[in-house]
Amino acid sequence: MAATDISALIDFYVREKELTRDRVIQALEASFLTAYAKMVPGADRIRNIRAVINPQKNSVKIKAEMEIVPDEELTDPYNEIPYTTAQELYARKGKTAEIGETLSVNITPSDFGRIAVQTARQTMQQRIRKAEQEMLAEAFRDRVGELVTGTVRRYDKGDVIVEVDKFEGIVPSKQRIPKEDYAPGDKLRFYVVEVRESARGHELILSRSHANLVRRLFESEVIEIAEHTVEIVNIVREPGYRTKLVVRSEDPNVDPIGACVGMRGARVKNVVNELNHEKVDILEYTEDKAAMVIESLSPIDPIKVDVDNATRTVSVYVADDKTAAKAKGSRGKNVRLTARLISAPNDRWDVRVEPYDRMTQTKTIAGEAANELMEALGISHDLAEDMILKGFNSIQVIATGVQPEDLVEELGISEELAFTIIDKAQNA
Repeated sequence: MAATDISALIDFYVREKELTRDRVIQALEASFLTAYAKMVPGADRIRNIRAVINPQKNSVKIKAEMEIVPDEELTDPYNEIPYTTAQELYARKGKTAEIGETLSVNITPSDFGRIAVQTARQTMQQRIRKAEQEMLAEAFRDRVGELVTGTVRRYDKGDVIVEVDKFEGIVPSKQRIPKEDYAPGDKLRFYVVEVRESARGHELILSRSHANLVRRLFESEVIEIAEHTVEIVNIVREPGYRTKLVVRSEDPNVDPIGACVGMRGARVKNVVNELNHEKVDILEYTEDKAAMVIESLSPIDPIKVDVDNATRTVSVYVADDKTAAKAKGSRGKNVRLTARLISAPNDRWDVRVEPYDRMTQTKTIAGEAANELMEALGISHDLAEDMILKGFNSIQVIATGVQPEDLVEELGISEELAFTIIDKAQNA
């Protein structure tokens, strides 16, 4: 047996892969079993087979657990051993064989030697990879949700491969910041998303785009957050464009925004630099949705803000189209982030930004229509406005498509007045 080769293999993988000797020996034993299966016909029929490496003696043996059966009842020579043969083996040790016992039998071929070592070398890489993945799973399973520092190594089929604590992590395209460069040797901080199992084994999934990356960065920079004096209420993020961070403090002596910004902006600057200069807005929490929207769209100064609880809409009216475009941001990203900021998982809100002159124009048109109804139907201006709001917005609509009960139900007026309104509309 090429003992020195076996010893060299173990030392090599312990040194190069930084695995424990036990893991390397387990992987090597599995590789020797593969080699045995290739060399010995019918090896796959042996149910209980194992390779045993003795590091002290630099030896390997292939053993099978066989049941001792009467000579005349031997039917499965791969898993059974005749009593006579077993007794001969036991006699060497001064023992007596018993029918039904299990005997560990050395089935190592006489020519197993160097050929087996060479075959094991060829299959060892796969076994070592599996051992590495098991160690990865053990090392990071309890670190999901943490912040780690990694070194970019290479691209692999569209994924960025990053070395973290001597393990390889994967940054899929959807977990990257758009347009951010990942050059080999770059050191970056990542959010640990999960350790997932795939066809390739355990994979460490890292992220640069996750909103919780920002959370962890602020926790590491702002001692008040780490000590829970300042609480992060919400984070919404458009990776590479902007993050909005909502904070609050129960301590009246602590300014939550000032704590996050830091002296001369040092704290927030460190986070922004780590995020490749992504914009970060820090807002103080309030339950007032209008105030939250105004703060989120700052420095835009709206002329008017309307909150419609029925439609879950906050309408923001600004001076002109240019101001509206600035408030909405590139491709509407800023206003969408603001809507997400005031929404909850089961309570989605929308934010709309419009020039104030459009609102005025709409109100003018509505006012003119109300005046027309008031004069033609002989009703009050308030009732005319209510009719327009409920969809009864022209004489023609009322004359041709409305029943008295419709007006009674929607406007809360008397049946007599409803008939009068329809009659006047039809005769107008």
